[in-house]
Amino acid sequence: MFSRIVVATDGTESGEAAVSFVTALAQEHGATVRVVHVNELLVGGRGFAAETELEAMDIVDRAVARLSGAAVEADGVHYLANCFTISDRIATAAHEWGADAIVFGSKRRRRFARFGGSGVRERVTAATGLPTLTAPAPLSVPRRFETRRLAGIPAASEAPSGVS
Repeated sequence: MFSRIVVATDGTESGEAAVSFVTALAQEHGATVRVVHVNELLVGGRGFAAETELEAMDIVDRAVARLSGAAVEADGVHYLANCFTISDRIATAAHEWGADAIVFGSKRRRRFARFGGSGVRERVTAATGLPTLTAPAPLSVPRRFETRRLAGIPAASEAPSGVS
């Protein structure tokens, strides 16, 4: 189905989930993967970016290493773009490489932010005719439940009957 897949990652948990998702997808289809990371130039930053070049290269290198460790043929590139051209840079990179699909991570946006539809994923989808796949978002456990489990305190639903 897919023989060349681009995965756009930003080094966050959702980017890591996208790399895991694309690893399984590439293994299933015998696909080659290109990792794309776009380092954002800061608005008003006079040429400064959100990450140094070494940090951007590290994000790409870690993703390529995970894919290669899973026996998936992979390479990676990183670009520099401003906030208005990140989506165009990802779409152009996918077209130039001859990709069959683009994979993104999901950030689990809540409430009103999701209605804007102005995220990078939405803008790439509008800029390209390629299928765009969204990896499932990493599941987050509320901190209060995590703390109780670590302390060995049973949750209210786990308390023995007759004990209040």
